[in-house]
Amino acid sequence: MPEPFEPLESYGEEGRAIASTGAGGASDLGTAEAETLEKTPGGPEGTGADKKPRSLWSDAWHDLRRNPIFIISALVILFLVVISIWPSLIASGDPLDCDLAKAQEGSQPGHPFGFNGQGCDVYTRVVYGARTSVTVGVCATLGVAILGGVLGGLAGFYGGSWDGFLSRITDVFFAIPVVLGGLVLLSVVTSSTVWPVIGFMVLLGWPQLSRIARGSVITAKQNDYVQAARALGASNSRMMLRHITPNAIAPVIVVATIALGTYIALEATLSYLGVGLKPPTVSWGIDISSASQYIRNAPHMLLWPAGALAVTVLAFIMLGDAVRDALDPKLR
Repeated sequence: MPEPFEPLESYGEEGRAIASTGAGGASDLGTAEAETLEKTPGGPEGTGADKKPRSLWSDAWHDLRRNPIFIISALVILFLVVISIWPSLIASGDPLDCDLAKAQEGSQPGHPFGFNGQGCDVYTRVVYGARTSVTVGVCATLGVAILGGVLGGLAGFYGGSWDGFLSRITDVFFAIPVVLGGLVLLSVVTSSTVWPVIGFMVLLGWPQLSRIARGSVITAKQNDYVQAARALGASNSRMMLRHITPNAIAPVIVVATIALGTYIALEATLSYLGVGLKPPTVSWGIDISSASQYIRNAPHMLLWPAGALAVTVLAFIMLGDAVRDALDPKLR
């Protein structure tokens, strides 16, 4: 009489697995194959219950790699960063080398963008102007993110009088118009470097990031895992660094990425008004300001730096929108 059919696997003395077949017989599997069957209950693709779920950041990166808006904007920004560091890769001239005999002339061989009112090569100045704009945008964004993120995060975590004091300070800064504040504060600065402009942007830009960081931290500290860590005796610094910050920093990154393009446009605006960067610094805002009076006779002097500024700002805004969509769980 045949032995009763055993549906479960059993292992022999030599480490071989005996797996039952559909006909009631048995087939000899190697130990490695048996372990593979045990580890992948969902099938050979490994999509069963044992597969680890992706984190928020890996999920966001997975979506960003398939987003054409992110890819296009990232390529544009990468190109801008490269020419900002090494402008001589695509421009061999000197942006301060001018010839008044060629003032306001149009495109010529070797000078595709023509010349400005002082006879300087517009193409070379547009390329070298990217360095100034990217430097101002990146440094201002880092300063705003660090200052606003730290102050807002501490206010949201500790609350109390510190939160109330910081809220009143941010209300005061929100009441100051940015352009008017730039006209007042930068009009007394005689330096031609980018640092006074960056300092002004950080001074008036941190309250927005502070409000974002404060609200994000308040939301994160109410989660169960933070309460569990507090019940287990975790210190405030450990809860802030290990549990709250990684889960509250996403909105700050999104807002900072979008604001980067805004700071580049603000620098050009202040330079156009004559209170931002000053010659001999090469800046798109300075070139737009000097070319505005020649727009009828030589429109190329204005169109090329203005077009470069528009493309740069648009690229950073598109990048920020793509990052926001990837990090927002409500859009999944």
